[in-house]
This record gives sequence, structure tokens and C-alpha cells, in this order.
Amino acid sequence: MKRTLILLLWLCGPPAHADEGMWLFQQFPTAAVQQKYSFQVPPQFLDHLRLASVRIGGGSGAFVSPNGLLITNRHLVSACAPKLDTFYAAVESAETRCAGLEASVLVQIEDVTKQVQARIGEATAAKALEARNAAIARIESECAANSGNACSVVTLFSGGRYDLYRYRKYADLRLVFAPEYALAFFGRERDSLTYLRYGLDIAFLRAYENGKPAATPDYLKWSATGANEGELVFASGNPGTTARATTAAQLTFYRDTALPVAIARWGARIQQLTAFAAKSENDRRAAQPLLAAFSESYKSAAGKLIGLRDDRLVSRKTIFDAKIRQAVENDPKLGKQGGLVWDQVAAAYKAWAPFEKPYQLLEAAPAPGSVLFGIARALVRGEPVKESTVPIHDGLESILLTQYLEELKNLKGREAPVKAILGGQTPEQAAEELVKSTKLKSAAVMNADDPMIRLAKLLDEPGKRLRKKREDLIGSLETSAAEKIARYRYVLFGDADYPDATSTPRIEFGAVKGYTDRAGTPQPFAATLGGLFYRRSNEGPYQTPARWVESQPALDLVTPLDFVSTCDLGGGDPGSPTVNRAGEIVGVTFDGNLESLPNTYLYVEEQARAVHVAVQGIAEALDKVYHAKPLLQELSGAGSQPARATAPPKAFVEMRTSALTGRSHRSGRYTAPAPNPSEEPGSAPVPRPAAWPPNA
Repeated sequence: MKRTLILLLWLCGPPAHADEGMWLFQQFPTAAVQQKYSFQVPPQFLDHLRLASVRIGGGSGAFVSPNGLLITNRHLVSACAPKLDTFYAAVESAETRCAGLEASVLVQIEDVTKQVQARIGEATAAKALEARNAAIARIESECAANSGNACSVVTLFSGGRYDLYRYRKYADLRLVFAPEYALAFFGRERDSLTYLRYGLDIAFLRAYENGKPAATPDYLKWSATGANEGELVFASGNPGTTARATTAAQLTFYRDTALPVAIARWGARIQQLTAFAAKSENDRRAAQPLLAAFSESYKSAAGKLIGLRDDRLVSRKTIFDAKIRQAVENDPKLGKQGGLVWDQVAAAYKAWAPFEKPYQLLEAAPAPGSVLFGIARALVRGEPVKESTVPIHDGLESILLTQYLEELKNLKGREAPVKAILGGQTPEQAAEELVKSTKLKSAAVMNADDPMIRLAKLLDEPGKRLRKKREDLIGSLETSAAEKIARYRYVLFGDADYPDATSTPRIEFGAVKGYTDRAGTPQPFAATLGGLFYRRSNEGPYQTPARWVESQPALDLVTPLDFVSTCDLGGGDPGSPTVNRAGEIVGVTFDGNLESLPNTYLYVEEQARAVHVAVQGIAEALDKVYHAKPLLQELSGAGSQPARATAPPKAFVEMRTSALTGRSHRSGRYTAPAPNPSEEPGSAPVPRPAAWPPNA
């Protein structure tokens, strides 16, 4: 195998390229960072960043003071934040408990691969999963009993390795500050997954223990200067699931079949909802949540498709697959048989492709957005019925069901009993009759005579048949192929590779860097506060709150509000703290651009960017808009003085008038690196801490 490894490394080079990788803390590529950025990452840096970072609310965050103060995204703590307005507790007694919200810190990592695999032993395939789960349960139980921590065994490289993670949990979290919804989600669905962005998607909370603020000696100091263009940064978080063991054949299937079907479905519904919302204010309010959700889904699918239609991406994957396969087939233990997995995947997806559209319609995503059909299907399948959080709107249900019945009609009865469903009516007539006659609006009770229940029953068996067919053709193979390929890579590359993301702690690195988008438009590395006021007279998501309009004269409009970096987000990493070489926090991740979406399958640095809220914008807002002096003092006491706007470049001074009148959008772009405000021209840079941890 050693000879094969040498061959593969010669053929493929390192598995990760550029700033790619969602790295394990104990497996960080220090040599790669040293080579590209001339910075030797000390072990203490990684330990400190890990101990200061938290998992919270389905995302990430970090401690920013020794008194339990932490920062994250507002959208991760929306359940305990005011629905629309701002919240600020100037004193600890006013901090509000966030019920059910916890923060977890990864305090220890232990390789338990031998313990797990010893239990599996020579077990048959049927017994292997059972033995594995039993071994993991025993390890987690013993760990929790012995340490008092929350313990979790993490499966890496599809079972090539198992790590035991010990977490310290903070169950008493209290809200300290959250901005208005309109500022946190400025631009909302129109700007999501795009750039330039102007969102202040941040929130501050405090962890308590025994009724008092928790002592958190590992915290991130607040940067005095923020992030400058070209600067090396690190992001610590819990990136969403990736599928980078996906083969070129799978990518081709997503590109040519699955994504186009999904995009066509979302696009038709967005068009219908937009027309419906334009009829009246009541209709707009009813349609807006669904319109936002459908738009997010559409953009997500479209972004992936755009990336996969770039021949360079699929070609890169094809070449890399071929090189790994060659190495596998040259191994005497694996041989030609080991390489068959790629052929098996290609054949299975080719056989499945004609069934993808009916599968999406009948099983994976039937009647998107229809509350009534969702209730009916749950009742028919004996599943828990989700309680609707909004009143059921008859008009909205009718147009959603009309669109769905049109889709079923176009199947021409091949996969669904269309004639029995429509009964001679048009889709519009059938949908209106369904909504008018169903009793599910007032009582979610199984009733065979209810027309909506009847519809769900007619579609139940066809949906289940397609689900079984998918499982037979590609379901189990999809999992087993990913496992085999991941294990091949792990055996061949070892610690030179990183495992797929699993929403568990990782660290990424990259540079603060602008890019040229697919339209050929250069996008700067940072967007400034001025961009908020450029569109303030517009309606909807671009309305700047009154508090901000009143504070505008006091604000420095060239202060960076959001910036982008090449950090590898994987499947998304909201709330992750972004730090500089000194370990000082310079931003908080809250999104990615459209070009980052294909990173689920394959990282491409040229245009993919993570989007972060800049500490300069946060401090400027806390100071001049929210007048949160105690919070600013706590942040400054946790390190340097909070970052402030620096002397603006001459071009920005000239553009300020147009920024205030809204005649130019350029004032929202930050095009020059900011000097350190504590330096005089020509002086030496501010020295970095020589030792770690910096808070000792």
C-alpha cells in the first residue's frame, strides 16, 4: 500500500487546494498555511480558538469577554429576540433568559477508532451497524459518567476514524443585545446569497452558571483594526454537511436532472405567489413567508446549478476521481474490483434519472407550501401533524394546489392516478373544490370522506413505490459508495486530507479578498455603512429603520459593515467567529455568496466567498446608533479598544454627498485597506502577541 500511496501523491498532489478545507482542530494543515501565508500557526492558537468557540442554536458563536459574553448571529437566537424590534440590556439584571438555548464548548478530543472497530470485528454487514452503534453508546455513556461532560462520538471519513468529543455545556443563556430585524436581515430574500451585503446579523448573549455570569477565561479579544484586504483570517465553527466524496457521475445527474426539475418547480411558484401578493396588502402578508422560503430554495438550487454548469468544476472532479481510482486499482489488495464503485454509481444514476421528476412530485416534495396537503399526508401516513403557526389562507392554498395539480397532470398518468384525482375538472377547479370542502382547516382528524385525505391516499402508494425504487437503485449505493471513496481517501492521504463536514467543530482559513462575479462585475472585499442609506427610500427589505436614519449624520459612512473571505464554508457555517493572526475577532460569519453554493460538492476559490459582519460596523452601530456604552466598555475591556472607522480614502470623501442623496451606490463599497488608527504615517505596524493564549 505504501508504494500506491507514493504513486497517488505524485499523481494527485495534496487533496486540498488553495484555501480549501474544513479542518479538524487536531489535524490542521500548518505547513500549507506557512507556505502560502508565511505564518506558523502555533498549537496554542488552535487550542485557544477552540476553547473560545461555541456551538449554539444550530450554528456557532464565540466568547468575547471573560464574563460569559458571547457573540453569534441574530437569526440563530431569533426565538428569544424581539420579533422585529431591537433589544438591549444595559445592566445584567435586564438580560433575558433564552429558554431551551444552550452553548457547547469542545474541551477535549480523543481518538476512539480502535474501541469502536474492535466491537465490530468480523461481524456480518447486517450486524456491523448494530455493533458499531452499541460500541458508540457505551463509549459515550462511560465518558459522560466519568467526566460530567456531554460526550459524543463523531464518525469521520465514513467510518475510517471515530473521535470522542467532550463538550462543556452552558444551559443558562441570556440575551444582551439584538438589532432590529430590518437591520439584521437588510435586503432579506432579495439579497440573500448575494454580495454586496449590508446585514447586521449579530447578537450578544451571556452565559450564566449558578445564577452568575460564567467565568470564561478563553475568549476572543476584539480587534482594534478589523480585517484588511489580503489579510489571513481563520473561521471556527460547525460547518453544515458536505458531500465531497460525490462522484463526477452524481454531479452530472444533479446538473442535468435533479436541480433543473427543482428550479422549474420553485420558479413557477414564485411567479404565482408574486402575482397573488400584488392583489392586496392582506394577500401580500399571507404570501410573504412562503415567497421568502421559495426564493431561498430557488437561489440555493440555482447557485449549485450555475456552479455545476461550469465545465471546470465537473472536469476537476472527473480528473480527481480518475486519479484516485487508478491508485486504488494499482493496490494489490483492492485491484480492479475496488475501482468498480465509480462504474456502479454511474450506472445506477443513469437508470434512476427518468424517475427523478415523478419522485420529487409524489414523494420528496409534494404540494410545496400547502398546509392542508401536509396535514392530510401526515394523517394518512400516521405521522405527527405539525401545527400551523399562521392562519390557513384559502386563496393561497388554492393557487398552491392548482400548481401542484398542473404538475401531476403533466405526468400524464404514468406515475399518478391523474384521472381519479381531477375527476374531469381542470386543476384550478379541482383545487378550489378541495380547499372549499376539506374539514382539515378546523380539525386535523383522519376522515376517509375528506377530499384532501382522499387526495393524499391516492398519491400515497405511488409515492412509496418511487421511494422504494430510489432506495433499490441509488439509495443504499449512494451511502456505501460515499463510504468506500471516503475510506480510500483516508487510507491514501491520511492526515493530509480533511473529512466531510458533519456540523461538528472545524477550523477554516483564507484571505479577506474581493472577486469578480459571473456578470464580470468586480466586487470589493468590504461593503460599508453608506450602502444602507443608498436605498433607504425603497420599499420592503431596503427600508432603513428610523433609528438609523436619525443617527446617519453621526455615522462614518465608510466604516466596513460586511466583508468577504475565501474561508471554506462547506454547507454553511453561520455564527462562526473570524479571527486574525493574533487571534483577535475581526468578524462573524452569517452567509455565503451564490458562487459558494457548489462548495457542498467541490471547493472553488475563484469566486466562492464567505460573508462576515465586520467588527468595525458592529462597534460603530453600538456606539452611535444604539448607545450601548456598557457593552462597548466590556468589549474594550476584553482586549483593545473596539474597532472604529479609520480615515477614509480621498475617493470616499468625494463620494459622501452622493451617498447621502442616494445617487451613487459606490459609497457602499470599501476599496482600500484601512490603516491602523493608532499608527502615524510611516510608523511600524502594531506588534502581535508573542505568546499564547493571548488572554493569559
